[in-house]
Amino acid sequence: MRRLIALLVLCCALLSCASPPPQPSVALPMLALAPAALGHELAVQQRLHFAFGAQQRDLEALLEVDATEVRLAVQALGQAGVRLSWDGQALQQQRAPWLPPQVQGERVLSDLQFTLWPIEAIRAALPVPWTLDAAGNERRLLRDGVVWLVVVDEGAGRYRLDNRADGYRLLIESADGGAAP
Repeated sequence: MRRLIALLVLCCALLSCASPPPQPSVALPMLALAPAALGHELAVQQRLHFAFGAQQRDLEALLEVDATEVRLAVQALGQAGVRLSWDGQALQQQRAPWLPPQVQGERVLSDLQFTLWPIEAIRAALPVPWTLDAAGNERRLLRDGVVWLVVVDEGAGRYRLDNRADGYRLLIESADGGAAP
């Protein structure tokens, strides 16, 4: 749950930086999994610390998932940045005027799903030659043996995300310090 929020916030924060992000050496696949594929309902508030090169941002996110919809709201310094709603077929977005156009709702949704959705649902949706490797508290997205995305569950509601394709890192902490179901 925290991973999903963190990924969305990370993408928003990354794109809101003053300098444009570097072009990835590879385009990560876009997941578009059904909300019900998560397997349970979820509602969590998180603090996100985003790092892109020397730039760092702190964000707040609220994520809600039920069998029919994923809803995500991200804000920085008390200002709403983006609201997303995904029903498994259509992605609806409300974006603040100050949000850079590089922040793409599809990428945020995909990163969130990579973090939180069940491993087998993700594996079934990955195009060839992408693979998901999961061991212990870590998930890794690979292409041709190269790791491009890593999520580590540090326990106590803390997750670390390293998006090597887009060059950003994210620390996600549950507002209550608890772990997501």
